[in-house]
Amino acid sequence: MKIFGLILAALALQADSVPRVGAIDYYGLRKIPENRIQKVLGVSAGDPIPPSKGDIEDRLEKIPGVVLARLEAVCCDGRDTILFVGIEEKGAPHFALRSPPAADVKLPQEMTDAHHDLLRAIESAARRGSTREDLTHGHPLAADPDAREVQERFVTFASKHLPQLREVLRDSAEEDQRAMAATILGYAPDKKGVINDLEYAVQDPDEAVRASAMRALNAIAVLAVKQPELNIHISPTWFVEMLNSIVLSDRTRATMALINLTDSHPPDTLGLLRERALPSLVEMAQWKSLQHALPAFILLGRVGGLSEQQIQNTWTRGERTAMILEVIGAHKKKRR
Repeated sequence: MKIFGLILAALALQADSVPRVGAIDYYGLRKIPENRIQKVLGVSAGDPIPPSKGDIEDRLEKIPGVVLARLEAVCCDGRDTILFVGIEEKGAPHFALRSPPAADVKLPQEMTDAHHDLLRAIESAARRGSTREDLTHGHPLAADPDAREVQERFVTFASKHLPQLREVLRDSAEEDQRAMAATILGYAPDKKGVINDLEYAVQDPDEAVRASAMRALNAIAVLAVKQPELNIHISPTWFVEMLNSIVLSDRTRATMALINLTDSHPPDTLGLLRERALPSLVEMAQWKSLQHALPAFILLGRVGGLSEQQIQNTWTRGERTAMILEVIGAHKKKRR
């Protein structure tokens, strides 16, 4: 994801490109009408990307009933970006985060250097179109050999320095240190042993740390589905709660993790989604950005008791609204 300044810089490199809004998607609206938000937003599809998201967020937060506002521009739909407008209303579900830790603890320099090597290798691979990765080992392994070599070093780090990684993840005052620790912890040979640490990091006050922890947990979830005999259990609770976050990446990463965690249609997890996050799934499943809407649509179909084939057919036929209304109607009947 590229947010505002990054998008403007990237698109400015294209001689004939003007960064524009291709579509606007909203989330968090329960009581406040969308047109009320849109009026204050002052941006429509086809307009240039607004130069200052902070000014717009400040204006949106002055609307009665709005507690927090968040704008994120996501690249790209063709040459256009998708503008996401997140609103947290007064009294709405709130995803609570931990207080920032304050200890002066850091990872060894060799781990920091290796993490930087990985970022460079991934960036280089992406420029060549090599973005595939394998999650079936319980941690990401890139198809690109340079990136994969660094990731395999992480396995050794996580095996030899587990206590230090845990300390940095929980106590370091530096966000980038905690994010690196979360990434490397995901490569620990004993996946069961690091699940609690990663679930702890899902509540970190920094979104990059949360993203690293969710990425690691998602890979472990893939392994758990592939090898059920390992008896790996990841609690869905925090992922479900994240569907009510004001931060877009929290929501999108949580939906991807929950896709894996609900692969077998577990009734307890689907029930938790129904009770704690149904409105969020409904609004996300209606997003104009199809690649962002699809994971929520799949989860909503599973909550509604549809088979995977039914969900796929409904999506393919373009019958999103009909399925959404069906799931909402069934939920209302159950609550009577």
